[in-house]
Amino acid sequence: MIQLSLIGIGTGNPDHVTLAGVKALQAADLILLPRKGEGKSDLVDLRRLLCRELLGREASGRESLNDMQRPRVVEFDLPERDNNTDYLAAVDDWHAAIADVWGELMGTWLPRGGRVAMLIWGDPSLYDSSLRIAGRLGEGGRQRQVEVKVVPGITSLQVLTAEHRIPLNALAEPVQITTGRRLRERGWPTDAASVAVMLDRGGAFETLPSEGIHIWWGAYLGMDKQCLIQGPLSEVGAAILQQRAALREQHGWIMDTYLLARRSY
Repeated sequence: MIQLSLIGIGTGNPDHVTLAGVKALQAADLILLPRKGEGKSDLVDLRRLLCRELLGREASGRESLNDMQRPRVVEFDLPERDNNTDYLAAVDDWHAAIADVWGELMGTWLPRGGRVAMLIWGDPSLYDSSLRIAGRLGEGGRQRQVEVKVVPGITSLQVLTAEHRIPLNALAEPVQITTGRRLRERGWPTDAASVAVMLDRGGAFETLPSEGIHIWWGAYLGMDKQCLIQGPLSEVGAAILQQRAALREQHGWIMDTYLLARRSY
């Protein structure tokens, strides 16, 4: 039996990891850290930092199966998604490839079972596919008996609203959480007074009539390079796009999110 703990670790600040997350990390036999290529090396560096601070020792991949230090930290290269086919089909194939890697690593490092931990940005329940991938570990040739445990984490939306010192929703009004892709395709969601946008590759808000909309934007939330901009969309939209492009050029990657509202908070 493998017990897989998906631990929400917030957005890069070690102080945002809950006590439950720390306990789950310390109780693990194996911690898996994904690498996403040189352009996003900061992401695995932050996970290494969390392991160092929360485990009280250096985090690095082990090269010997005889190394009995616990937890063992193993890094792996995350498969790349095919961007040249249908989006949903490409994501489905990508998830299957990731599940194959997870299953192989668990079989190699814990052939007799044990506790595995994975550090998930934000929370595993919000626009993250770790739970879907974990659900595929028993499919096909991945015959692994896996018990999944979720340790909640702080999301980027929570950090965004905290840093801007605003509530997520207007008084007695609904808020819809969506993606940049959906905002581009469908526009402003019906009956939503506020819209929180995640996974935007850049500038989906440009498709909206900007008058009467306020935006609260944040990049690298919770990290030391955090950047915030807020104001009427008609006045700050261009500045956000310019800043976003500059930050992406500087760091090689960017993670950002924003909240849009038709009325003042």
